[in-house]
Amino acid sequence: MEPAPGPQEKYLLITRNLQEVLGEDKLMAILKERELRVYWGTATTGKPHVAYFVPMSKIADFLKAGCEVTILFADLHAYLDNMKAPWELLELRTRYYENMIKAMLESIGVPLEKLKFVRGTDYQLSKEYTLDAYRLSSMVTQHDAKKAGAEVVKQVEHPLLSGLLYPGLQALDEEYLKVDAQFGGVDQRKIFTFAEKYLPSLGYAKRVHLMNPMVPGLTGSKMSSSEEDSKIDLLDRKEDVKKKLKKAFCEPGNVENNGILSFIKHVLFPLKSEFVVLREEKWGGNQTYTAYEALEKDFAEQVVHPGDLKNSVEVALNKLLDPIREKFNSPELKKLTNAAYPNPSKAKPAEKGTKNSEPENVVPSRLDIRVGKVISVEKHPDADSLYVEKIDVGEPEPRTVVSGLVQFVPKEQLQDRLVVLLCNLKPQKMRGVESQGMVLCASSVGEPRQVEPLDPPAGCCAGERVYVEGYEGGEPDDELKPKKKVFEKLQADFRVSEDCVAQWKQRNFLTKLGRVSCKSLKGGSIS
Repeated sequence: MEPAPGPQEKYLLITRNLQEVLGEDKLMAILKERELRVYWGTATTGKPHVAYFVPMSKIADFLKAGCEVTILFADLHAYLDNMKAPWELLELRTRYYENMIKAMLESIGVPLEKLKFVRGTDYQLSKEYTLDAYRLSSMVTQHDAKKAGAEVVKQVEHPLLSGLLYPGLQALDEEYLKVDAQFGGVDQRKIFTFAEKYLPSLGYAKRVHLMNPMVPGLTGSKMSSSEEDSKIDLLDRKEDVKKKLKKAFCEPGNVENNGILSFIKHVLFPLKSEFVVLREEKWGGNQTYTAYEALEKDFAEQVVHPGDLKNSVEVALNKLLDPIREKFNSPELKKLTNAAYPNPSKAKPAEKGTKNSEPENVVPSRLDIRVGKVISVEKHPDADSLYVEKIDVGEPEPRTVVSGLVQFVPKEQLQDRLVVLLCNLKPQKMRGVESQGMVLCASSVGEPRQVEPLDPPAGCCAGERVYVEGYEGGEPDDELKPKKKVFEKLQADFRVSEDCVAQWKQRNFLTKLGRVSCKSLKGGSIS
């Protein structure tokens, strides 16, 4: 077993291939005392491309150095950045990013269990974070906010106010993720210096900032999700990879703004500690380089031909992409990809006032979930396992609801209780009594089966809306069509968290007074 690296070795691993470090002394001081806590964030906008292997490679370095690494899927930032991710696609794109980033890390051999994955909306909508955002806005000038986001936030003729919020929220992320350092591209430098200036004004510590160089794209400029020819998509077919590499800028002897060489330096070398240039025997045969500098020198002196370099990168890159392609070939992830990034040429605009029934619109805001108060409970006249309840949901008359709770919840525990009611299911008769809603309950996973009605926060009133975090703005359907199975598709991802909070895809069920929960069924399902 290899001995654990010392502080100096850790420092060298953490900083290798970086363009700049702000706070080097602080970094070394932390490494002498304990492991570094660092985070990397990515806004869930356009599809990740091969340049994302550059930060993935550094994350591998951080883990080798013993760092505690958090990956932030900055979903709220994606929306704030000139609405690069439309609100209705935000959840789908975040799920796409989660699956893709994990697949990339696995393809380069990074153990996922050593990483912590967080969504921005997991904490950025909290009372404390929101208050700090307001506090920060009272200190920051418009000039400073605009300057900080100039390299990162999309610049347009008539900028939105949301773009001015972006740098401040990214600064707050450092405090709320409880890290020592933030890692990003050098294009983030103005946001990093903004954070160093303003976080202490809130009483928070200044963090270390680690910056990667910007890797040139295949055209010689920054690789961009929005410029198709500048990037290789992670799901591109092998023939597409060959075609794009063939067109890539790689002038003989030119090592400046050379995207092919940069990819070798920042991704392939750190992963394998070597790179093999594949050549026919008549041109000297294969050549293995164990130092990038030697390869760059040979290319500059035109010992290595651009065609051989491109062919060699093509082979190495496809080895990284093959497991990702295989994973995303599953029906589930194919469907997610098409929903998160719909083909504009195939999209049919929805008529005004109608709801689009495409998969990307199966979102929790379509459910009319409300707080209800049980006014009366009686046994069903024709079914021993069913209750017939009258439930006040803020309408002129209480609703009649039939629930199969007899063997799980005593009648007296339901009487006058606040419950969570799904109100826009199509009414249906249950043993002769029409039920006008469904009481949502947590169920245990194992045997014997246990069932507990979900509890709204204390102090709620009958009729208050229950929503899923991040989906408070949508309008529910008037009535869910049984054939569309909207509820069934959403309900498949309903769960109870380890602290007994009701969730959909790890997003909390909320009312204006707080979280919806159950009494004790941790990890249970909800139906």
